[in-house]
Amino acid sequence: MTWQSPERLLLLLGVVGLAIWYLVLQRRRSRYAVRFTNLRLLDRVAPDRPSWRRHVPAGLFLGMLGLLVVGFARPEAEVRVPRERATVMVAVDVSTSMLATDVEPDRLAAAKSAAHKFADTLPDEFNVGLVAFAGSAAVLVPPSTDRSVLHAGIKRLAEGSTGVQGTAIGEAIGTSLEAIKTFDAQAAKNPPPARVVLLSDGANTSGRDPMAAADEAVQVGVPVHTISFGTASGYVARGGRPIRVPVDGQTLRAVAEQTKGGYHEAGTSAELRAVYEDIGTSVGYRTEKQDISARFIGIGLLLALAAAGGSMAWFSRLP
Repeated sequence: MTWQSPERLLLLLGVVGLAIWYLVLQRRRSRYAVRFTNLRLLDRVAPDRPSWRRHVPAGLFLGMLGLLVVGFARPEAEVRVPRERATVMVAVDVSTSMLATDVEPDRLAAAKSAAHKFADTLPDEFNVGLVAFAGSAAVLVPPSTDRSVLHAGIKRLAEGSTGVQGTAIGEAIGTSLEAIKTFDAQAAKNPPPARVVLLSDGANTSGRDPMAAADEAVQVGVPVHTISFGTASGYVARGGRPIRVPVDGQTLRAVAEQTKGGYHEAGTSAELRAVYEDIGTSVGYRTEKQDISARFIGIGLLLALAAAGGSMAWFSRLP
């Protein structure tokens, strides 16, 4: 927490002074009561009163003053705020290797399940699109705030969706950037804050150079967050024999580092969901400082009401 007017906190010294003065007065009253030797008369003029209750209104009043001083100093705190016009493109590998069952039930099914949950964690006002890629890339869902369309697109993800085998990471990045540039009338001249979240299990095998696509992302200021999904023991069955498809995240790491995005590795469905959740907190919001003085002032006013209410209820007077 920081303060816009920290010098105003010196007023807390006045609150401390009042607290000390109150304690001194209470000590004096105790001494006067001890000096009064006619105990029968003392019981009549000063009957027993709950000792702790008489201090409550004063304590609440001092607490109110302290909170009002803190609010007067205009405290600031970092607050997460949803990004306006934010756009996130989710690119999912649908190549044959994504059918490996080293992740239950298979890599692609687990990726689809995690993508559904990721979409639901983003603010409703976000534009989210979907790209499927294998040997080529295609936009399945243009950026939109309509989550029902997005979820329907995720369900349609299947091996061979693009019609070309291979792993075209560079094409997936380029296709995602093009969707961001053209999603509304303002995007060409006033591009929105955007991110690309790309999931794959292998190295680039076709299409444009991923690093060239990463350079293009850098030029337009779009970080690419990459997820390397799968394990070293993955394989798919083809022609009656197993074909090893170990995960390879070297290219994905290089792309993330080049674009100032994040690189993540996930070897299970639970890890993938955790990765998506972590990415969602970074792409879904921006952190900015906001004045939170109203919080302290509001609590201070509640303490004032409590002090007045307690004093009237217990002693039939205001503090």
